[in-house]
This record gives sequence, C-alpha cells and structure tokens, in this order.
Amino acid sequence: MGCFECCIKCLGGIPYASLIATILLYAGVALFCGCGHEALSGTVNILQTYFEMARTAGDTLDVFTMIDIFKYVIYGVAAAFFVYGILLMVEGFFTTGAIKDLYGDFKITTCGRCVSAWFIMLTYLFMLAWLGVTAFTSLPVYMYFNLWTICRNTTLVEGANLCLDLRQFGIVTVGEEKKICTVSENFLRMCESTELNMTFHLFIVALAGAGAAVIAMVHYLMVLSANWAYVKDACRMQKYEDIKSKEEQELHDIHSTRSKERLNAYT
Repeated sequence: MGCFECCIKCLGGIPYASLIATILLYAGVALFCGCGHEALSGTVNILQTYFEMARTAGDTLDVFTMIDIFKYVIYGVAAAFFVYGILLMVEGFFTTGAIKDLYGDFKITTCGRCVSAWFIMLTYLFMLAWLGVTAFTSLPVYMYFNLWTICRNTTLVEGANLCLDLRQFGIVTVGEEKKICTVSENFLRMCESTELNMTFHLFIVALAGAGAAVIAMVHYLMVLSANWAYVKDACRMQKYEDIKSKEEQELHDIHSTRSKERLNAYT
C-alpha cells in the first residue's frame, strides 16, 4: 500500500499539460528539421540535375550557399528547442510542486515568479518566430506545387508548351536565364522521377511540423499563463498564512504574559 501511494503521489506531481506540449513541440521540430533538411538536399539535386545549375566559385552568395545556411539554421533550431523543451518541463514540475504543496513547507520565492514571467515572454517570442518560419516554409511548398501542376497539365493536355522560369521565384538573378520547358528532355525526366514528388511531400511535412510547433507554443503559453495565475494566488495565500500565524503567535504570547502576571499577583 505504501508503494502504491508513492506511485499515486508521483503521478499526481507530473505536469501533464506541459508534457503534452513538450511532446507536440518535439514532434513538430523533428518533422520540420528532418524533412526540411532532406527536402533542401533534394532541391540541390533537382537544380543541379534538371536545371543544370552549378555552384558559383568564390564567396558569392548563390542559391546553394543559401541552402547550406538554411541547413545550419536547422541544426541550431533542433538543438535549441530540445534544450528549451527540457527547461519548460522542469519549470512545469517546479510550478506543479509549488501548487501541490501550497499548504506545506514549500515556499514560492520572488525569483520563481520572475522565472515564470520570463518563460511566458520568451515563449511568446518563439511563437511569433515559428509563425514566421511557417510562413517562410510555405514558399517552397508553393513553388513545388506550381512545378507539380505543370507536370500534371503536361500529361493531361497534349502539345502544351509550359515553362518554369526560376527568375520568377528569385532563385537566380534577372540576368541569368534558368528555365525549363515541357518540350525539353530534362523536364520529362524530372516529372517521371520520384525525386520531385518526394521533395514536394517532404516540404509539406516540414510545413506541418512548423505548424505543430506553433500549436505547441500556444499550448505552452496557456499552461504558463495558468501556472502564473496559480502561483500568484499561492503567493497571496502564503502571505495570508504567514500573517495569520504571526498574529496567532502574538496572541499566544500576550495570553502567556497575562497568565504569568496573574500568577505572580496571586502568589
């Protein structure tokens, strides 16, 4: 029975809302980083194989350099939010413990309240950042959707001559013409390959992962705001209990002093 009660107490101290948000955050970040990285690699292969683009020598900032930068950003995002998820879980455990032990010996400090407020502000900023990431990730999805539509229309309409110019999307400079048309052999090979379809769907999954991270940030905001309100009420209750205990102690001291005076007067 003692072991059972201990297990129930441990389960009662788990911040389930923070746990759900952390799982959703890790799933979203994993999908975004993993699928986004592979989709960028597939994009490099498509540009080099079918659009016949090559890396620019030197320190020129071209599309391949930008893709490499995006890959490094993905590595940083994965590491940063892995750590941030752990920090939010720890904060959830401490806040839940403070609320559970409101009438015990647990004391809620001013530092603890400041940490909770700091996490609320930081999570709000991260939510805005993930909204921007979601909007940015929708751009390659839109570009690949156009390319997939052109491939599909080519198979449905015979004799159609459709072209896709990379200058429309800012991938190459205006003076550099890099376009592919339906009558070219590279276009037919690209549409028949599984690489285009795979890269398109990887970007879609990465977009879904970014959306899941946004939902996780919103969930964290609700949890942190609720915990902040509970901690604030707990601090007020703690002050009330301290004042009440102090008044009771003063009344007890006064009563003891009067009893001694009466005893001395009687004797």
